[in-house]
Amino acid sequence: MFDRARLIAECTAHGRVVRVVVADVRGSAPREVGAAMHVWADGQSGTIGGGALEFELAAQTRGMLHDTHSRHALGPDLGQCCGGAVDILSEVFDGARARAVPEDVFARGTGPMPLAVKRALSTARNQGVQPPEALHDGWMIEPVQAPDRPLWIWGAGHVGRALVDVLHPVPGLAITWVDTAPDRFPRTVPEHITIVPAADPTTLVPFAPKDAEHLVLTYSHEIDLALCHALLRHSFASCGLIGSTTKWARFRKRLTDLGHTSDKIARIQCPIGDPGLGKQPHLIAIGVAYRLAMASQTIHRPLETFA
Repeated sequence: MFDRARLIAECTAHGRVVRVVVADVRGSAPREVGAAMHVWADGQSGTIGGGALEFELAAQTRGMLHDTHSRHALGPDLGQCCGGAVDILSEVFDGARARAVPEDVFARGTGPMPLAVKRALSTARNQGVQPPEALHDGWMIEPVQAPDRPLWIWGAGHVGRALVDVLHPVPGLAITWVDTAPDRFPRTVPEHITIVPAADPTTLVPFAPKDAEHLVLTYSHEIDLALCHALLRHSFASCGLIGSTTKWARFRKRLTDLGHTSDKIARIQCPIGDPGLGKQPHLIAIGVAYRLAMASQTIHRPLETFA
């Protein structure tokens, strides 16, 4: 998806930024249509894969003043064995142009807009069904990534740290990390993570957006229970609790005693992640990351179905 928020942030930080996106793929290629990297005078972010292709395009686009559309064969000339070919769209953005990108679907090209693209835009805006990234008759269309999903991680122990380690690079997540004291957190934390120490974490629940997702994994079963109780009273998009079958059975009974219905209690997922992967913190985090990624997938329809 088109990461509008990241592009705006990088234009603000670095001035002119060239967004290099895979617009079309024929045959074998290292990345899919829509994969993108951002290049500025002394740095870059993201990846289109391919090693040599990415290195060459990063060098070519630094200092670029105008948009370009190029085609590249991924064969011996680039020292790659993919054997396919890719179309690359390189677009120059400043802050004003980045902010002008629509917040739902971004379509642009030369000449009259194809009817299929018009229908895709209409369907996306009227029915909420977004088309996939595609180059269609000289027009590139991409769904724009939705604003950040609020994710609250309650607990900065081994699993909490593994979760932040795995999840912090994932685009679209706005992570708030809570524990009972400042020294519970590691010395170095990614700059976009919001750290909130609170002696009683439940006092922070009213400040969480009602559409936030929560992962409860503190060092204390009593704090975990209190957080589940508070979150059930507050509302949430999803809530996961670390624990065993025995722990969850006890929590269900105690939450019932606190007045919550079985339907509401069932909204809490316990355990988190994929138990089949094991209990090592990073394996738990990988399972959680997979579930979050699957939950965020937008239903796509092939562009041809809009024609």
